[in-house]
Amino acid sequence: MDLVSAARQAITHNWWENCRSDYRLAISTLVEQEISEGNQEAADRRLTYVADLELLKITETAVNISKKLLLEKAVPEGSEEDALHIGIATSHGIEYLLTWNFKHINNASMRKKIVMVVESMGHSCPQLCSPEELGGVANDL
Repeated sequence: MDLVSAARQAITHNWWENCRSDYRLAISTLVEQEISEGNQEAADRRLTYVADLELLKITETAVNISKKLLLEKAVPEGSEEDALHIGIATSHGIEYLLTWNFKHINNASMRKKIVMVVESMGHSCPQLCSPEELGGVANDL
């Protein structure tokens, strides 16, 4: 594991331990599927962490939002799952969408376009941020 990934993992773990009680936590069926993949022992551990969270379904509204994000190039072609993450969070009224995806979701340029498209559809866009931006710090580093 590289240094950046290790730091992000430590920050996420710290946020999970110290900040999670301050927020409404939910996980989408899409994220549940993603964290089920890979090393089975690690996947089982991840699934245990989220077992008690509200499960957000993929709705028609979520799909429509994701299609519009792609059509308007707020999320690049080939990043359908990234657009769907945003659509799911938006359609369920989620306040914060935590992500380490700085390429297609959580960067200044993309975030501005995403918010504009979501709001043009009459929805409130979740705050797109990393656990670090939402109060997580890596005490272990």
